[in-house]
This record gives sequence, C-alpha cells and structure tokens, in this order.
Amino acid sequence: MPRKAKELSALDVKRLEHPGRGRNAVFAVGGVSGLMMQVAPTGAKSWILRATVGAKRRDIGLGGYPDVTLAQARERAREARDMIRQGIDPVEQRKAARAALAAQQRRGLTFAKAVEKYCAAKLGELRNEKHKAQWRSTLDAYAVPALGPMLVDEITVSDVQRALEPIWTSKTETASRLRGRIEAVLAWATVAGHRTGDNPARWKGNLDAILPKPGKVAKVAHHPALALADAPDWFADLRGRDGMATRALELMALTAARSGEVRGATWEEFDLTAGLWTIPAERMKAGREHRVPLTAEAVVLLKALPRMAGSSYAFPAARGGMLSDMALSACMRRINEAREGGYLDPRSGRPAVPHGLRSTFRDWTAERGYPRDMAEIALAHTVGSDVERAYRRSDMLDRRRQMMAAWGAFLRGEAGAKVVKMEAAG
Repeated sequence: MPRKAKELSALDVKRLEHPGRGRNAVFAVGGVSGLMMQVAPTGAKSWILRATVGAKRRDIGLGGYPDVTLAQARERAREARDMIRQGIDPVEQRKAARAALAAQQRRGLTFAKAVEKYCAAKLGELRNEKHKAQWRSTLDAYAVPALGPMLVDEITVSDVQRALEPIWTSKTETASRLRGRIEAVLAWATVAGHRTGDNPARWKGNLDAILPKPGKVAKVAHHPALALADAPDWFADLRGRDGMATRALELMALTAARSGEVRGATWEEFDLTAGLWTIPAERMKAGREHRVPLTAEAVVLLKALPRMAGSSYAFPAARGGMLSDMALSACMRRINEAREGGYLDPRSGRPAVPHGLRSTFRDWTAERGYPRDMAEIALAHTVGSDVERAYRRSDMLDRRRQMMAAWGAFLRGEAGAKVVKMEAAG
C-alpha cells in the first residue's frame, strides 16, 4: 500500500517555505490522497492534486493559497477524486465549462455594442464618407435608443417594430433604410455567434405582415427637375452668368454627371485632345470607372477655365479645395429667383435643383428615342445583371458622343432637337 502522508495543520501549511534551490517545491499535506502544496522560488503557494485519470497522470490545480484555505483545498480535492471515480476528467470538465462560459459571454452582446462592432468591421467597405456617416447616424438616432441596451439574442420582431413605427409613416424612406441596417447588424451578430434563429428585422415574410409597405405610405421624393420646354431658356440664363460654380453647373448640364463627380474632377482626368473625361472607380457611386464623352462645347468650357496654382481641381473653391455642393445649389437658386415664376418641376411644382438635371436629360433621351441602356450608361447607372455586364464589352462611347452632342444642341435651343430613332442596344 502507498505510504499515507501526515496531515498538516493550517499553521504547518503557513510555515512551509521553498528550500532555496531548484524549481517549485511540492509538499504533501495529507487528508486527501495526492493533495499537495506547491511553493514557488518567489514564495507563492498554490494547491495541486496529483491523480491518475484514466491512463494519464495529472497535476490538477485547485487554487492559490491563502485565497483557498487548507480546509477548502481538501474539500476540492475530495470532489475531484469523486469525479475521477465516476469516470469524469476534472481538467476536461473545467475546460468545457470555460468554453461554455465564453460562448455565453459572446452571446451576451448588446445591440449598441453590436452596432459598434459591425461598423468597425463593415463600414470600411463603403467608399463615400457621407454615406458612412449617414449609415451610422441613422442607427444612433433611431435604433440605439430603442434597442441599444438589449442583448441581440433577445431582440424580437416586436422590438424592431417598436424602433421603426415612430418614423415609419412620417420618415418612410429613412425608416426603410433603418430597417435594412438593423437587419445587417443582427445578421452579423448571428454569424459571429452572438445570437441564433431568424432575423427579426427581415422584411419579406416577417415585418411586411405588420407594417404597411413603404410605397403605400409615402411616395419617394425625387429631385425637382427642369421641364424639357424650359431647359434651353435655363441654359441660356446659366451661360450668361460668371463664377466657378456656374461653370461647374454648366459642365454638369452638358455631361449629365453627378454634382460630386464634377466638383471632384481633377485636370488629370481630362483628355481635352480626345474629348474624353475618365472618372476613376473610387469616385464613382457604382465603384467602376466611367468614361464621359466631351462635346466640343464642353472642351471649350474646360480650356477657358483658369488654373489655380497648388490645386488639381478643375473647379476649385476659393481656397483651392473642392467646391461645395451648396455652391452649385446656390447658383441654381439665384437663376430661379431671377426669373419670374422660376424654373419649376412640372410634376411637383418645386424649384429645380442641380441633381434634377439628370432627370431632365433622362426624359429627353426617352422623348428622342435613344436606347434605354445607352441613356442609363451615360448616367453611370448599373445596367443589366452581373452576367450581362460581364459580357458587355462596350460602353457605347462613340454612340454616346453623338447623343451628348445632340443634347448640347437641344440645351442651346438649336433645331437639332428633332426626334432621333436609333437601333436598340445589343
């Protein structure tokens, strides 16, 4: 039979010291077979139980001294011995318990924290800084106050409904975007292991059963556009004015480009000899390079622009930075105010704004019989499915050049504004 260790008292344990040489010293304390006190060269003490578990010899940690007293160490050792006799490995059971606790803690994530983690992981994919800020601010303004303290695995359909309903009919477009953003955050939380089950923010077959369809409660407010009949007069008013914002607005009208594309244009993007403006992918909403044919009139406009030393922008602000969107809006507003009755959108009756020029151009292409795809490409819209775009090798640059020349003639009020019939884009 193995020799039974003498039972040490609490005072005996307190007096145990490292012998001063070698690594950790181990002392049997008795009371439970295999119970030891381990003393480090530094004087730190801890409890271990030496036992055979199956075919393995194990030193099972029972805690540090004096946080764990002698009596507590003996109790823990007895419990471990009982587990071993039942065929349970205390070490493996402890690992499993820790893993379960870690999984529980991962699931114990609040919606506010999930928003933080999602934004840190995913918002970098968005190229537009303004869009990034809007994405986050919408959640902070409407979702976090309602859902922020809740654990993501406890959020239900009724909770999401509670966050959306206050603005569903008054700010329908914002509410619809908010729903999609809540859905994205909860989808991330599910994949990351913080929740399970269906996504309570899903629309189809879920929220659509309890919330009215967005299109039924609010119409999308489109940017007010020039009436086609007013476009030549407006263009003449525009060309009669001076200023950098005015010239930027003129190029915007001639090219049907977006405000940000014109305001952010740099001289290196233009090939005035070839009559071509190439906008890099990082500046485009769709993330793809876009080629814009420049009419002779657009080339003359650009060549006449003064170049500011130290600024690469074609339309710089007074200090050399990028012209603001408000500068173009203010220019458009002054033109409206100078005309009796202004230039109004024929549908809404509101004064036309710069972005509405793209709608005016699109109406013109439809009226003049230009192919839909060609008009959409000119506007840098995504046309067709991924497969169709993969097989489409041409951006119809030469045909668009003819179309933009006809558009320029129309803006100038020339007779070339007759209907042009063209073959459908192949």
